[in-house]
Amino acid sequence: MSTVNRVDDDSVRGPLNATRAATAVLDADGTVVGWSPTAQGLLGYAPQEVLGRRIDALVMERSQQDHATAEPPDAVRAARTLRMRHRDGRAVRVTSTELSLAHAGTGPARLLALADAEETEQWEALQSMLRGLATQSPVGLAIYDTDLLVVWTNAALFEEMGTTTYVGLGPDDMVTHGEILSGPAGPYPKTLEETMRQVLVTGEPVIDLHYRGRPPSDPDRDHVWSCSYYRLQDAGSVSLGVCEETVDITDRYLAQQRLDLLVRAGAHVGTTLDVARTARELSAVAVPQFADEVTVDLLEDVLEGDQLAPRTRQARSVVRVWGEPGMGAEPGIDAKEPGGGQPATGQRIDYAPDSPQARSLASGRPALQRSAGPEGGDEPPHHRSRLAVPLCAEGITLGVVTFVRDRHLDPFDPGELAVAEELAARVAVCIDNARRYTREHAAALMLQRSLLPQKLPQLTGVELAHRYLPADSSAGVGGDWFDAISLSGARVGLVVGDVVGHGLRAAATMGRLRTSVRVLALLDLAPDELLARLDDLLGQGADEQTAARDDGVELADDEALGVTCLYAVYDPVSGLCRMARAGHLLPAVVDPSDGSVSFPDIPAGPPLGLGGLPFETAELKLPEGSLVALFTDGLVHGRDRDIDAGLDGLQGVLAEHRRTLDELCDRAVAKLLPRPVDDDAALLLVRTRMLGSHQVATWELEPDPEEVGRARAMATERAAQWGLDDDLVFTIGLVVSELVTNAMRYASGPIHLRLIRDRTLICEVSDTGHTSPHLRRAGTDDEGGRGLFLIAQMTHRWGTRHSSSGKTIWAEQALP
Repeated sequence: MSTVNRVDDDSVRGPLNATRAATAVLDADGTVVGWSPTAQGLLGYAPQEVLGRRIDALVMERSQQDHATAEPPDAVRAARTLRMRHRDGRAVRVTSTELSLAHAGTGPARLLALADAEETEQWEALQSMLRGLATQSPVGLAIYDTDLLVVWTNAALFEEMGTTTYVGLGPDDMVTHGEILSGPAGPYPKTLEETMRQVLVTGEPVIDLHYRGRPPSDPDRDHVWSCSYYRLQDAGSVSLGVCEETVDITDRYLAQQRLDLLVRAGAHVGTTLDVARTARELSAVAVPQFADEVTVDLLEDVLEGDQLAPRTRQARSVVRVWGEPGMGAEPGIDAKEPGGGQPATGQRIDYAPDSPQARSLASGRPALQRSAGPEGGDEPPHHRSRLAVPLCAEGITLGVVTFVRDRHLDPFDPGELAVAEELAARVAVCIDNARRYTREHAAALMLQRSLLPQKLPQLTGVELAHRYLPADSSAGVGGDWFDAISLSGARVGLVVGDVVGHGLRAAATMGRLRTSVRVLALLDLAPDELLARLDDLLGQGADEQTAARDDGVELADDEALGVTCLYAVYDPVSGLCRMARAGHLLPAVVDPSDGSVSFPDIPAGPPLGLGGLPFETAELKLPEGSLVALFTDGLVHGRDRDIDAGLDGLQGVLAEHRRTLDELCDRAVAKLLPRPVDDDAALLLVRTRMLGSHQVATWELEPDPEEVGRARAMATERAAQWGLDDDLVFTIGLVVSELVTNAMRYASGPIHLRLIRDRTLICEVSDTGHTSPHLRRAGTDDEGGRGLFLIAQMTHRWGTRHSSSGKTIWAEQALP
C-alpha cells in the first residue's frame, strides 16, 4: 500500500521557528543572559557554562553575509550561517537569526535563534519545491477531499483549464466529453471518480492513466492527459483525500496514435496483389480511428493493368473500387446511383470540378473540404470533413482516396494531413504493384495460351481431352505445355513438358520448346532421337550463354535448362505406343479390360539441356480402348501435397475409365486441385483406337519392274472398293506407280506398299534404302526427275520417315 502522510508540525514550522529553534537571550553588549535546553542540546553547553559570557566567544567563523550592517532596532535580522564551537571542541554549522527585544537600557535586548544549518537548508529546499509546485510547475496538481471534491489546485491547473476555480467540483466535472482511454494493466473503472474512489479505499496508486476530454480553455478540441493518483494521509494514517497529477500529452498521444496507424498499415495493407482487397485493407486500418469512412477510386486504365504515362492531371472520371456501404450521398459527384445514394463498387464516377477529389487529381496534392455540422442540445458541433489525397506512384496518378469524417468531433489537422499522405503513398505503391502484376500476368497468360494448342486435332487413332490450370498465386503463370501432333501413317505424336520457373520468360521458353518439338516430330524421328535432338538444341543455347558471359555480357539463366518432357508416338494400325522421357513423370495407363492402372517402366533420361546420359525408347502394346494419362507434376505434387498421395488420387479417378474423357478430366482437377495452386498443372487424357482391317491394305512387292503395273492395279482396285471417285482412283494409281518405280530404281530388297483409308487417303512405299529422295525441278531435256514433283502437286502432303530397316516414302490425299 502506497500513501503520502501529512508532514508534521515541526516540518511545517521550520527549524528557526521559535517553538523549535535553540534560543539564547542577549543583552545590549551581546552577553548571554538566557540559554534554552534546545541550545544546550545543539552546542553541548549547560546554562551555567554560558551565562555571563559573550556570545562571540562561541563563534568560530562567520559567513561572508554576516557583516556589520545598520538595522532598525526592532528588526528581525536575516538568517545567517555561523561556525560555532561545540563544548567538545568541534565546529558546528548553525543557521541563526536575531530579534530585537528592547530599544535601549539594560536587560534582555535580543533573542538569538539557532538551528542546525543542514536541517535548515533541507527545510528551505522543501519549501522552495512546494512553492514551485504551487506556482511554477507545469504539472497540474489538484487535491480532493474524502468526498472527492476539489479543495486545492496549483497554478498550472488554473492556466490549463482556463477557469478561476475548481474548488467543490468532482473529478469528472472539470472537463466536458471526458472518457478514460487506457489505464494500468488489467481492467480499470470507466470514470475518474470510480478510479479515485478505488485509490482512496485501497491506497494503491494509479499511474499514467490516459484521459481524454475538452477543457474550458479549448472547448472545441480534444485533449489527452496522463493522470496519476495517490492517497493522502496524516501522521495517524487517517485518509485525508487524493492527490491528482496531470500532464497534457495531447501532442505525444496523437503522434503515437498516428505512428501506430502507419505501423498497422504497413503490416495489414497490401498483403496481396488484389486492388480491391488492398482498398478494403486500407479501410479496415483507417476506420474508425482516423476516419469515419474511406473511399478508393481509380482511373480505368489502372484497373485494366495498362501501361500508364505521367498524367496531365485533368482526369476526373474514375471507377469506385471501395466505399463503405451506407455512406449516403456524396457531394461533388455528377453520376450517382439511381436515387442519389452512395455509388456502387465498380461504378464509373465523374467528379464535379470543384469537388475535393477533382481538385486533388488536378493538383496532385491533398484537397480538404470542411463544413460545419448541426449545433444544439448537449452535443458539440460536428465538422464534416472530406480529405481527398491523390494516389501517386513514380510520378503517375493512379486515382484518389477520400477520408471522410462525419461523426468525428475534430476536423483533419495538419498532422493528420501528413498521415493521410503517408497512407495514400503506401496504398499507391501496393496498387501500382498490383497493376504491374496484372499487366504482366495477363500478358504472360495470353502468351502462354497463344502458345498452347487452342484446340486439339480430331484424329481417328485417338480420342483426346485436356485440362490446363495456370498458377493462381503470386508466382504467376508457368511453362507447362502439352500437344497432340498428327504424324504420317495415321500415327499420333503426344507430348507433355514442364519448364522450370514462372512468368513471361518461362512462357516464352515453353513456346520455343513446343515449336521445336513439333518441327522435330514432323521429321518422323523416334522418341529417343527427338529428345536427343532437343537436348542438343538446348545445349547449344547454353554454350552461347557461356560465350556471352565470357565476353562480359550478363545474361539471365536459360529457363530451358532442366526442362522435363515426355514424348510418345502411337500407331493405331499396330496398336504400338513408343515412349521416351527426359526427367518427366511416368504416364498412367489403364487397361480397358479390368480398369487396372499402371505406371509403365520407361527409362528415365536426364532433364533437357543437362547432357550426359542417353535417352531410351520403350515400346508398349496398347489394346484398343486403353486410357493413357500424361501430366505435369503440378497436378499431383505441391508444397502441401505429397506426390505419392497425388498419384494415388489420380489412380482412383482413372479407375473409372468408362466415363467420358471430359468427365475424367473434371474429376481429376476437382480431386487433386481443390484449391488455388502455386504451379501450373497440365493433364492430357488419351483413349486409343485402332484402324480396322478394312481400312488398311498391305502388299509385298518383288524388286521387278513388272511389279509396278501390278501394284498400280491393286491400289486402284482397292480405292474403287472404298468407293472413292474416279479422280482419286486415277491419282492414287499415278502416285503408287511413281513411288514403287523410285523404290525399285534406287533401293534393294523387298518393297512394301500400304494404303490407309483414314481421314485422308495415305499411300506408303517402304524399302531397305536409307537415302531420302529430294524434290527437284527437272530440266527441259531431262528424261527423269519429275516423279516427286508430280506427287507434290497432286497430293496434300508427302514425306519420308526412317527406321532401322530402311525408309518409308508416304503421300496423303485429301478425301471429300
